[in-house]
Amino acid sequence: MASDNTHRSYSIIPCFIFVELLIMAGTVLLAYYFECTDTFGIHVQGFFCNDADLMKPYPGVEESSFVPPLILYCVVAAAPTAIIFVGEISMYIMKSTREALIAQEKTIVTGECCYLNPLIRRIIRFIGVFAFGLFATDIFVNAGQVATGNLAPYFLSVCKPNYTGMDCRFNHQFIANGNICTGNQVVVERARRSFPSKDASLSVYSAIYVTMYITSTIRTKSSRLAKPVLCLGILCAAFLTGLNRVSEYRNHCSDVIAGFILGSAIALFLGICVVNNFKGNHSTPTKQKQEDYRALPLMTFPRVESPLETLSAQNHSASMTEVT
Repeated sequence: MASDNTHRSYSIIPCFIFVELLIMAGTVLLAYYFECTDTFGIHVQGFFCNDADLMKPYPGVEESSFVPPLILYCVVAAAPTAIIFVGEISMYIMKSTREALIAQEKTIVTGECCYLNPLIRRIIRFIGVFAFGLFATDIFVNAGQVATGNLAPYFLSVCKPNYTGMDCRFNHQFIANGNICTGNQVVVERARRSFPSKDASLSVYSAIYVTMYITSTIRTKSSRLAKPVLCLGILCAAFLTGLNRVSEYRNHCSDVIAGFILGSAIALFLGICVVNNFKGNHSTPTKQKQEDYRALPLMTFPRVESPLETLSAQNHSASMTEVT
């Protein structure tokens, strides 16, 4: 009977793995459609003619930014992955942390074909959850940009609207016509995707996730300032990335703040609720203590004599004295 239950549990594990891979594939596919296709049309938002908030000079293509998108995305994806990989291997090599890791992460049997030791299991889980959150953040950002169509600070500089017949020289008139722009349509479409800031969201998500990993997992006895300095440096880099978007007139301040909030919320949710602060799944000390007590024989527990038994013994001794 026990062997049947064990075999059934082993056969369920590959099903869960298949479902997780299916969810991950769907997330990547949805992010691809948002990034590389025109499946989702952008909302055309109106504007006031001669709006000073939308007349900032055009900063140029994204590749000319101080933080180019290619470098940013590579750092955002590769740096946390490398830190988690090196951190897990380092903890597994150390004898003291290896014993605690094995106690927390029991070896998982995936069917009858293969086994996952604690090191491989933790690396796959932490990096897999990070990758899922990265694609989920990208999907939320693109969905917000497509749904709102918020205009970038340089929108009017690239739109070059045709004000003929609009009476915009003397009146602050609102224009809802999307066909008034005469500039490059590719650049104009890019200027309609400003809220929330993608660079701010991805950078702060990556920074908070890896910061939670460092503070919850890596133990250092030599220096108490090493982890705070490293974590604050990572968070500062993410914060400066958002400020750079504002200083180059590529995003409004509200766009960057919304990106920070979105990336922080996703990182905190995954770090606290999904990977349990990067801790292993193990029973609490109270339950272990109770199980240890149950395994001990009854004679090992101290016997406490009740007052009723004491009184009964005294009466019995008194009666024996009277008989004598």
